[in-house]
Amino acid sequence: MPDLGDLHPVGCRGKIDFLFVISRFGYMETMQERLIEAFPDFIATIQSKFVDFDYHIMVVDGDENWGSPVCNADCTPTGCPYPDYPYDAIESITACDVTMGAGTVFPAGKGASNVGCGIVGGRRYLTGEQPNLSETFACLAQVGLTGDDRLGEAVTAAMQPAINDPGGCNEGFLRDDALLMITFISNSLDLFSTGKPKLWAEAIANAKHGDLNSVVMFSIHFPECNPSDRLCDLVKLYFPYWHIADNEDADYRPAFEVATDLIGEACSAFIPQ
Repeated sequence: MPDLGDLHPVGCRGKIDFLFVISRFGYMETMQERLIEAFPDFIATIQSKFVDFDYHIMVVDGDENWGSPVCNADCTPTGCPYPDYPYDAIESITACDVTMGAGTVFPAGKGASNVGCGIVGGRRYLTGEQPNLSETFACLAQVGLTGDDRLGEAVTAAMQPAINDPGGCNEGFLRDDALLMITFISNSLDLFSTGKPKLWAEAIANAKHGDLNSVVMFSIHFPECNPSDRLCDLVKLYFPYWHIADNEDADYRPAFEVATDLIGEACSAFIPQ
């Protein structure tokens, strides 16, 4: 028999999974304002560059709790300082709403959307079939300012088989034959996530069957890694395709353009499973 070589097709097969991992830390206020301005352009970039692609888009935040613990415990104007807080939703919160790594569907708290964002199909991620895709993404991504910044822990949780398999909170989000682009958004050092960058990277690699070429890493954070910056280490040291934008930039849109350009390079080396 002739040697036919590796029969796996090379390329993305038209599928990309976009994961946004966003801090809910209180000092994100100025950064969140810039992000709100940029979110429609992020979606416009995805829609224009990947018009023929089948894409999933999911947002997770760096805290397993829903909303504000203070407001959840005392649902009164004197107990909760946030006038738009969605008290009526507290009793309908599900286990997935308080699971680290589960897709955000109802951001709540100071500076959050404070509404259910209305994802079609009951999923915790968006697809190209979502009506008002830009507006819905902006709703999901406005995660607010009453939570933690444990992004390493959140991305690790989002990679686990149990959360992506049938019956899991993020069922169907991660696909074996899709490229994965992970975007981290934070303005603080991740000091409290369990584990270390090497273990976080292993969780991502394991979710993609060990193929590092199937992952594009993008971070709006600190461009230089200091000894305490574990998130920077994760982005720079373990994956071949990465880009870091300075979170002090006035406009995040150009950096997202650069990061999404890397998808084309990654597709040329990606071997779908």
